Amino acid sequence: MRTKWIAAAVALACAGHAFADTPAKTADDPRIAAILDALGKVRTIESVALSPDAKHLAWTVKTDGKPVLEVADADGRNAHRVTASKGCSEISAAWAADSQHLAFLSDCAGKAPGVEEGKQKDIYVVDIARKAPPRRITHLTGYIDGLEWRPDGKALAFLYVPNATRRASATAAAKPQLGEVGVEGIEVQQVASVDASGGAIHTLTPAGLHVYEFAFSADSSRIAYVAAPPPGDNNWWVAKLYAQPVTPGARAVTLVDTVALSGPLKDLQVAVPRFSPDGSRVAFIGGLMSDQGSTGGDIWMVPAAGGAEPVDVTPGVATTPAWLAWTAPDRLLVGEHAAGASRVSSYAVPVSGPATSTTVFELPMTIGDGRLSMSLSLSADASKAAFVASSFEKAFEVQVASLDGQSAPKAVTTFNAALKPSWGKAESIAWKNEGHDVQGWLLYPANYDPKKRYGMIVSIHGGPAAAVTPRWPGVGYGGAPLSALGYFVFMPNPRGSYGQGEAFVQANRKDFGYGDLRDALAGVDAIEKSHPVDDRRLGLTGWSYGGFMTMFGVTQTQRFRAAVAGAGISNWQSYYGQNLIDQWMKPFFGASVYDDPGVYAKSSAINFIKQVKTPTLVVVGERDAETPAPQSFEFWHALRAQGVPTSLVVYPGEGHGFARDASRRDVLARALAWFDRHLSVGDK
Repeated sequence: MRTKWIAAAVALACAGHAFADTPAKTADDPRIAAILDALGKVRTIESVALSPDAKHLAWTVKTDGKPVLEVADADGRNAHRVTASKGCSEISAAWAADSQHLAFLSDCAGKAPGVEEGKQKDIYVVDIARKAPPRRITHLTGYIDGLEWRPDGKALAFLYVPNATRRASATAAAKPQLGEVGVEGIEVQQVASVDASGGAIHTLTPAGLHVYEFAFSADSSRIAYVAAPPPGDNNWWVAKLYAQPVTPGARAVTLVDTVALSGPLKDLQVAVPRFSPDGSRVAFIGGLMSDQGSTGGDIWMVPAAGGAEPVDVTPGVATTPAWLAWTAPDRLLVGEHAAGASRVSSYAVPVSGPATSTTVFELPMTIGDGRLSMSLSLSADASKAAFVASSFEKAFEVQVASLDGQSAPKAVTTFNAALKPSWGKAESIAWKNEGHDVQGWLLYPANYDPKKRYGMIVSIHGGPAAAVTPRWPGVGYGGAPLSALGYFVFMPNPRGSYGQGEAFVQANRKDFGYGDLRDALAGVDAIEKSHPVDDRRLGLTGWSYGGFMTMFGVTQTQRFRAAVAGAGISNWQSYYGQNLIDQWMKPFFGASVYDDPGVYAKSSAINFIKQVKTPTLVVVGERDAETPAPQSFEFWHALRAQGVPTSLVVYPGEGHGFARDASRRDVLARALAWFDRHLSVGDK
């Protein structure tokens, strides 16, 4: 049924002359073409790894359209390619404990059976002290991710889906729903390993569990992992934490099953498991999370042998931990969201009682080494860390930090040093609303003149459990291009966002579109008191949950004169039966739609559609599994019936996150043109 609805949405969109095969006419506006060209010049750095002895860095940087692997000294000097291959993708560099052997993934080998030419990735290992070329140690046919050396350096482990037809992610384009849906074609991701010298692939985890992430114990004897029964796209939200010996067929012990708990972690999510150095405990992040990979919550501890309930060691913390690593038997290094900034803290973790933290450094940037949200690549003694950072002012560069708390991180690359933002300056905005401390980011218009008044576009992030932190934009939809076009752009982190503690994250449960919208509007009011914003020229936009907030927001207020809803949700009741990830909804709504339809109806824009007057552009991917195209079709259809100016664009073959550069450019150009058409820019 879902496939038929999508086909109908595409057909009707095409009938209305709103389809993605006809690109937006950016050539008619040289400003938009210039913005798109400027965004395309950035060289993204996919990942970085610091060698355990802290003497070398390995990074993968976009070169001629592909990520390629380079090795450099720890200060960024003497950088050079590891291979001479051309037209290949080289990603996921990982150092062995000896700081000499470097593993990475490459698709240079070409075609594998059933795999598109040049797309199959295999594991390669290179000895950086020798001049011999890298050795290919696997001949895989399937999806591989999460490459990691076993601590003893004798083997590598990875996440593997044999004979995969797509990337193992809910955000990737969904497979066509054909045959006996939910039964046929189920693909399972497991932890697999291969000896460092190559040879047979060994599957470590049970065939009946889809594994999302894993970690070794320091002595290489065990793994901890987060897993759930298939289908993997849907069941991350009900995944359990397991541990088992590192041998094929070993019995797994369930460490955490949040469904079986009775405390504050009940029915919530777990991520980032890490064994303590002595192997006795496992630390992990636990909390209300709306997307795999967008991690946030409190830090919890559980015995590695199982048999006891987890303990929250950061109750009431006013930040949102996202990633952690043990640096001593009683200490964790933690990457955390802190009111719109990225903070790295050292947490002292006693055997019992709450942890205490000290800030190592804090940056108004987005940071990470390419593996997990806010993850850092550490030296063996945890004295140094490497990561990739960007902000609204500075594009991606590798940074190295001493973790003594006495010095600031330092950029050691200059890949994008010549790039200058075409948008205006960024300012952190803080306000209070209904007892909450709320924060957001404001981008000024390009070429800002304080004597003029400007329109402002409110851009609400996805999630809702996520946060806006400063980041250099790529070619795609976002706030910076709107600023470059001459608008203030306000990006709030309302209740439901990371950065103000777990209670704040959970403050919009069973209340989607109400308290969080009031927080955003209170932020608009605060900005208008101190900035030259014309309230008659407000726009609203967002993607995913931000797309829902856009659809719902225009039904609740007439303040917005134009809107662009990306991959939104217009009817939570019908959405429950259409999407392929319904497991995420019950923790937020408190029950299934069949048990409590009223709580879903309360937040459904379609039930308030008669109140909409705002011209709204609606865009979505045809094969979106997270927010299926029928939701956009339903909203667009209702707006047309009410005589509200609207347009629907369905992008063929795209999922929740657009994979094709042409699609990303097109949706941005259309959105810029839409706001420019309905919101005049300049002084009035």
